[in-house]
Amino acid sequence: MFWTIPVAQRAVTVDFENTRARLRVGRLRAFDDHDLANSLTSGLGLPGDLGFPYPKIAPVSPVDARVSFEIEWSGRLDEAMVHNSSQAFQGSFRATTATIQWSVEQKGFRFESNNVIPQTAPFAVIGHERNGRFFNG
Repeated sequence: MFWTIPVAQRAVTVDFENTRARLRVGRLRAFDDHDLANSLTSGLGLPGDLGFPYPKIAPVSPVDARVSFEIEWSGRLDEAMVHNSSQAFQGSFRATTATIQWSVEQKGFRFESNNVIPQTAPFAVIGHERNGRFFNG
């Protein structure tokens, strides 16, 4: 996995029994890498001779930014239990919906979601899982 960052434990609340969860983060320090190529190459850009169907993308230095977001999952749509001993994995998962409100700011610039009409994902999942050494067979 990449593009992950730790957040404070208090930023996450989960009520799995009632299929509800919330992730709330305010003014988290992040970098605006300008585009995918700079993000994947740590700001080195993307040379045009790699066989990709894209032109050369010039390097852009990342810019300090702050992101805030609140994601809420709620409403059980479906449920699945998974158990795979050969992969040492088991879990209980619930399909749900999610809404998100977010903003990003950097020097001289701010952008935010439309908070009057929350952004809704028609399909999302919350779950419990055990894997690796936490798998109990």
